[in-house]
Amino acid sequence: MEAYSKPKPENWTGRKSDQKLYLHQKVQLLNLKKASLENIQESDIVFLGYACDEGVKRNQGRTGAHAGPNAIRIQLGKQPEHLSETLNIFDAGNIECSDGDLKKSQDILAKTVQKLLARNSFPILLGGGHDIAYAHYKGIQEHLNAKGEKKTIGIINFDAHFDLRSDENGANSGTPFYQIAKECSADHTVFKYLCLGIRKDANSKILFETAEEHEVTIVENEHFSMHYLAHNLKHLQHFIKAVDVLYTTIDLDGFSSAYAPGVSAPSPMGFAPDIVLEVLKIIIDSNKLISLDIAELNPSFDVDNQTAKLAAGLIHFIMHRLDYSNQD
Repeated sequence: MEAYSKPKPENWTGRKSDQKLYLHQKVQLLNLKKASLENIQESDIVFLGYACDEGVKRNQGRTGAHAGPNAIRIQLGKQPEHLSETLNIFDAGNIECSDGDLKKSQDILAKTVQKLLARNSFPILLGGGHDIAYAHYKGIQEHLNAKGEKKTIGIINFDAHFDLRSDENGANSGTPFYQIAKECSADHTVFKYLCLGIRKDANSKILFETAEEHEVTIVENEHFSMHYLAHNLKHLQHFIKAVDVLYTTIDLDGFSSAYAPGVSAPSPMGFAPDIVLEVLKIIIDSNKLISLDIAELNPSFDVDNQTAKLAAGLIHFIMHRLDYSNQD
């Protein structure tokens, strides 16, 4: 497989325990070049990295996000786990973009996501730039098309930015949802996009106009907090009701730099983790969530691995909530 690196055991280390109390002891390495996917069972969780910041570079951001997936793994492996014994966790390695060919890497990522979903597993993708979103969505779409299912995909994006920039001059980390909207229009399919945490100081007037044109549901950052929890849940529940499946993407640069300094576009004006966790509960408990990613970790600018730990903490929460929901 081109543009692929196998999972590395050194990314999964931590305390030793005879009872296998830590995540690094539960994760199984899955080399997609050699191993089949037959061992993956329904609801198993599969980590897949997107070691790419070509899109960030094209979008004039701070490069370094290609190292994000492994930085998340290192912090996640140290954490204790409380998961069902029957739940398998796999690390399927990284899709890379070392030659600047963004489209090729996105195509490979989309095909891999499709294969993972065909096994009824739950992929958690680790970025990498937010151009991961276009490829991830395409993989979900191709999976549903292969099954002959005409389902409406709802996109929920935790982010300061719309990422609705035009791709007229090529795709980048700021164009994924514009690309999706454009293709939905061409295919006469519904574009359902909810963006949580949008900031006026992070998006131009044109981007707000583009969002309105494509009927994007917006919760601006000034209202995306625990103080407005009821308001946020109302928007969320209405959105979830209108779609068949959910794809969720978490851009770490939406968080305040007090929590996430290690991103491509940091700002102290972002949101806090508590509201994100509350919203994730509703998303997961809807039983409509099909796949999820975390994007834009840039270890080159992280402080004491704080942003990597935030990403790992979010994934830890998501994994355990998924496991809890599957037991009901």
